Amino acid sequence: MKYDADVLIIGGGPVGLMTASELSTHGATSIIVEKRSPGDPSEVKCNHVASRTMEAFRRFGIADTVRGAGMPYQHPQDVAFRTSVLGREFGRIPIPSTASRSQGDGIGPDANWATPEPPHRINQIYLNPILERHAESMAGVELRRSTECVGVAQDDDGINATLVDAGDGEVSQVRARYLVGADGGRSLVRKTIGATFHGDPVLQHVQSTYIDAPGLYQAMSARPAWGYYVFGNERQGHVYSVDGKRKFLIHTYLSLDEVEAESVDRDAAIRTILGGGKNIDYSIISTQDWTARRLVADKFREGRMFIAGDSAHVWVPMGGYGMNAGIADGLNLGWLIGAVVDGWADASILDAYVAERQPITDQVSQFAMTHLEKITAADVPGTLDVDGARGDAAREGFGRLAYDLNVQQFAASGLNFGYSYGESPIIVDDGNAPSYTMGTYVPSTVPGCRLPHVWLPDGASLYDRLGEWYTLISCRGDDGEEAQAWVDELQRQTSLPMDVLSLSGVALPDSYTSEYVIVRQDQHVAWRGPRLPSDVNAFAARLGACTCDTAPEPCKGAEIPAEILSSSR
Repeated sequence: MKYDADVLIIGGGPVGLMTASELSTHGATSIIVEKRSPGDPSEVKCNHVASRTMEAFRRFGIADTVRGAGMPYQHPQDVAFRTSVLGREFGRIPIPSTASRSQGDGIGPDANWATPEPPHRINQIYLNPILERHAESMAGVELRRSTECVGVAQDDDGINATLVDAGDGEVSQVRARYLVGADGGRSLVRKTIGATFHGDPVLQHVQSTYIDAPGLYQAMSARPAWGYYVFGNERQGHVYSVDGKRKFLIHTYLSLDEVEAESVDRDAAIRTILGGGKNIDYSIISTQDWTARRLVADKFREGRMFIAGDSAHVWVPMGGYGMNAGIADGLNLGWLIGAVVDGWADASILDAYVAERQPITDQVSQFAMTHLEKITAADVPGTLDVDGARGDAAREGFGRLAYDLNVQQFAASGLNFGYSYGESPIIVDDGNAPSYTMGTYVPSTVPGCRLPHVWLPDGASLYDRLGEWYTLISCRGDDGEEAQAWVDELQRQTSLPMDVLSLSGVALPDSYTSEYVIVRQDQHVAWRGPRLPSDVNAFAARLGACTCDTAPEPCKGAEIPAEILSSSR
């Protein structure tokens, strides 16, 4: 069967680009179809890269490049609460600059997270070109710009897509083994597979404006911040610094009455949020008004077609977790499809994508909506911007409330590290994962959870030592000879790829409760136990390995003995 690529990816944003990058690391080829022409700027959105995404960027070798782009190295990434950008400040979430993080002297709620890569603030206009260059540098990745996919169909052996060149209108056909729709909220692929959005279609209306204000920072009396949450009696909104110098993204929040009447003067709203009235000189670069929603597709897959990112879920952009969740979708899917293309897994392993990602995106969307509801319900004191004791009391009280409500989205340890894939068909679940919230989590080696981070004696991260597929970690304090012997036998009898890592001499946290842990490349624990399973064939099938020589897909594994399911908690 002839294919133009293993995977066709519709959409060349961060989700599509990272999906292609992940596929490439596993030897799978891909074609990315992107409507934007070369040189067209990315949309000015998503100002936050989560810690888990930065951990993935570290694996790809681009974390330092991302940290060096966008905001100046020394610029604080704080979030300040003010009556206007130039008005009174009554609270602040301290978030270290890139320089402070690199020097180890940063102060803030995420400064001491157990991760090799803390979050980073960078707008997508700077991030997307980095991801494009990285994807195009990888083997087997082709990016077709100025191209639109107008139709897709599948059969038993692959998918066919009809593409149109935006320049000359030329129509072409592409055939691939699989299709990934990373084509946004109006996704062609979602409609093709018959998936529909469910949830809350309207939560908030936002007038969004990208501006150039060369003198704004100079007019400020307080220490600069990355984000400004404006709680004014006339107008409320958010302002984010895009370049740390003169360009800002302003989100003006509108009432339903204002939307229906189309009565909001954009210039007046911007000047109210900035403060300073007519004295502030600015120009509009672009506008992109939008509606906050909470929508999750009722299915993420139909046969060989998958959806990821905004194609599969759209929600309130609290903390930028829409893009980050989409990247997690793409990395997950790239790893699974890569396993099939590599030949060690059959197509049944792809069932793990829906089982793992769909419940998590629904949970995250609920967190985001609940967070928005709490913020919306908070009453802004009418005395917030007055002099004297009454104003001081209002600012002190509301400042504490604003901090408590928002710190969990800007230091969202739970959304980064707390979610688990316990219901996955390739996770050997042995108990309930600890609960988590947007801003809290409990480190755990319960299968499905993120493997708790550990720094190794040589200064490397534990994650730097994980293999391409699975890694058996010996926590016994020995040299790993028994673990290596077991893996040698596993690989003699099965197709399951497995590396070995001994943590001898490493001080492990209390969350490491088992002598052995098997972890995937994406840092999710697949199994743990006090001893290694004796039936390696059944165990390999449980983790997705193909057990039939005659039929690469689909292929059923053997029944799993009870001893594989036993573990030490």
